[in-house]
Amino acid sequence: QVQLVESGGGLVQAGGSLRLSCAASGRTFSSYVMGWFRQAVGKEREFVAAINGSGIRTSYADSVKGRFTICRDNAKNTVYLQLNSLKPEDTAVYYCAADGPRSGSIYDIPSRTENRYDYWGQGTQVTVSS
Repeated sequence: QVQLVESGGGLVQAGGSLRLSCAASGRTFSSYVMGWFRQAVGKEREFVAAINGSGIRTSYADSVKGRFTICRDNAKNTVYLQLNSLKPEDTAVYYCAADGPRSGSIYDIPSRTENRYDYWGQGTQVTVSS
């Protein structure tokens, strides 16, 4: 069982930045693929970014590539999402999710598929004003 707690959301002007954090419980954090998803009002939840257990491989949605960066600190059981050059269309509740535990190559590509993720945080609101 993994428990995830997100933090770092807030209100920011377009062009601004935020850093989201997701703290995970448990002693095998490095065996979990970690992902970030988001859901805007009236829309389905969508993939944002993911990182494999070793932190070597990452994956991004096209809409955030070059603006958002995912990273993890396995010693702190935490995954981060740096949001730069924010746009009003980035406004959403951002969810952290965990897929695993998984044993595999440190080069495995992390999944972008929502139903692969077994554990979810409660979400943190990001609002970008124009």
